[in-house]
Amino acid sequence: MSWLSRTATRIAAVVGAAAIVAFPHAASAQSLIRDTEIEGIIHDWSEPVFVAMGLEPDEITVLLVNDQDLNAFATRGRIMGLNTGLIMRTRNPNELLGVIAHEAGHIKNRHTLRDGAQEAGMQPFLMTMALGALAALAGAPDAAAVLLGNSQYFGTLSALRYVQGQEGEADITAARALERAGISGRGLLAFFENFRSQEVFSEARRFPYFRSHPLSSQRIEQLRPIVMEGEHYDVVDTPVQLAEHALVIAKIHAFMEPPTQTLRRYPATDTTYPARYARAIARYRAGETEVALAAVDELLAEQPENPFLWELRGQILFEEGRAAEAVDAHLKSVELLPDAPLLHVNLAHALLESGRTAAVEDAVGHLKRAVTLEPENTLAWRLLGQAYARQGKEGEARLASAELHAALGQEDQAVQFALRARDMLEPGSIEWRRAMDIILASGATTEDLRLLDEETARRRPGVIPPTT
Repeated sequence: MSWLSRTATRIAAVVGAAAIVAFPHAASAQSLIRDTEIEGIIHDWSEPVFVAMGLEPDEITVLLVNDQDLNAFATRGRIMGLNTGLIMRTRNPNELLGVIAHEAGHIKNRHTLRDGAQEAGMQPFLMTMALGALAALAGAPDAAAVLLGNSQYFGTLSALRYVQGQEGEADITAARALERAGISGRGLLAFFENFRSQEVFSEARRFPYFRSHPLSSQRIEQLRPIVMEGEHYDVVDTPVQLAEHALVIAKIHAFMEPPTQTLRRYPATDTTYPARYARAIARYRAGETEVALAAVDELLAEQPENPFLWELRGQILFEEGRAAEAVDAHLKSVELLPDAPLLHVNLAHALLESGRTAAVEDAVGHLKRAVTLEPENTLAWRLLGQAYARQGKEGEARLASAELHAALGQEDQAVQFALRARDMLEPGSIEWRRAMDIILASGATTEDLRLLDEETARRRPGVIPPTT
């Protein structure tokens, strides 16, 4: 299952509505991004720390925020956010894991439950950020950029200021969890020491992270002996972790910065895997399709079982308008990583655009698999509604729309579509019962539905009311 499964529901619990946009298409200045490969790496690194801290890993949502500023946050609903700017400023995996552990420490210690004044400052940010994410998902990136850029995320972080006592508690909780997990706390300490000078800067010049997480010499000195006396202080990142960190950094650069900048950062003389990966992405984003495909194929010749390279190949072909060719690449990615919902969505999208025989039926199967793995995947529900409509299954199409609105926290719209679906579905079927669940979850009673059915029958003679 994807590391960010159930994300929309958890954000909805905080802000009332939310959505996640795909990583390669996150073109706005501030947006939430998805990438199965990066999510998987962060999950693998973080899980031992969460377990050591007494947290259930599947209950922690880690959001990747497309923004160059150095920042991270934790908030209600066990939600943690990491800016791409912070990730790219970490010098090794241990530093990034130290930040993750610190934010998890706030979650563990329930520091996300602010006092009334702080919560009042948080609400405009959360609501506007959610609206911006929804606009991006709806295909309005310009509107999304405006909403996200004005979410008060960057202008009112002082309203989220943690007291020094809470910061110290989160530090200690993080250091002890890292030690119990057999991981050095050196990165946590080094990250803070590296940016200690931020404490003397004015609010205007200080990184957002250190406005909301104020440093102090006393705090660092309190953390230092706990970290340095740990049995695992001298444990270093493995070669695999170092390679993964370099890959994450390269991939973020390649997707987020102009292609020319990526090609300067990773010149042809750099023959490492992350550099070659980044150049392939840059060529694709620059519109050099054949060059990009050749670069990906070279990587696939070395790693034919890498699902993310097949995903990239499929994405390049799909966005070039070659959906039928993209199907085979996306199918290979799904075969290699069958429990990744985003890969199923990619394949289904390509199938729907391919014109292949039986493509719609196959797409429905993959989309159903995606929403089983990740019930709040809004893109999957939207595509599933389109696929059902093509098959003439109007009841199922309306039910998919109901699920889409439910995942977005839009209860009224969800109920409206569920009511329409209920009238079209076979009474007693699995789909019909699901429509009923959505309706009844809104607070409607079976008596309300009986009265509605009677009113419908009066207005539309000959209509047989469904059995509730």
